[in-house]
Amino acid sequence: MKKPLILVTNDDGIAAPGIRSLVESAKEIGEVIVVAPDSPQSGMGHAITIDDPIRLRKVQVFEGIESYECSGTPVDCVKLAKNIVLKDREIDLCVSGVNHGSNASINIIYSGTLSAAMEASLEHIPSIGFSLLDYSFDADFEASRPYVKALMRYVLQHGMVDGSLLNVNIPSLPTSQIKGMRVCRQADARWVEEFQEARDPRGQPYYWLTGRFVNDDYEEDTDIWALQNGYISVVPSMHDLTNYRAMKGIKDINQITIPT
Repeated sequence: MKKPLILVTNDDGIAAPGIRSLVESAKEIGEVIVVAPDSPQSGMGHAITIDDPIRLRKVQVFEGIESYECSGTPVDCVKLAKNIVLKDREIDLCVSGVNHGSNASINIIYSGTLSAAMEASLEHIPSIGFSLLDYSFDADFEASRPYVKALMRYVLQHGMVDGSLLNVNIPSLPTSQIKGMRVCRQADARWVEEFQEARDPRGQPYYWLTGRFVNDDYEEDTDIWALQNGYISVVPSMHDLTNYRAMKGIKDINQITIPT
């Protein structure tokens, strides 16, 4: 049988250990093509490059795997993969990550990892974003591999609802302590932001963004609860940001008339 074609990308850069772990898992399942940023692009969200040329260079990073590094954002990588590198081929699955650090709850809004997966879903490509709750460059991805492979096989077999993707977060635990996977919703949490001010050598102010993550959503059906209790969280997400519950409450806007 023909192997499925799997596009692998990330936002930590093509040299990050997380993408190497993902490539190792993906190549056991299908034919792998890598298109990833040439440098870290964390926090880029769904940004695209429009004012500068985008460079795409074939590289030898993963043995036996066709790979390209891109000067643009994670979303640029997916766009170039579909329209340039694989323009005459059907991509069966796009996987992004494995990200170094959490992309649970509101973090999906800022995440380049998930935005790359979302870009693929916009192109009707089944997609998954994977993140490990360990920001260290030396993070251990071994315990996550069986679950990563299981989810890739599941999506290849069952497909995805059109326009949907999976946001998968993995607790940084030994295999024996991971209780399994749990389909859940995105927790209603937020970042409380602060800026630290400092002065450059010329006396001009500059700022570092800091802050703390606040979760007031303690229900047991959320991704934060799952992760805190030893489960891998699996949240179906999509690009449609319409607040359908709010639509009925503002229908009277249709009746507003503007005096001429």
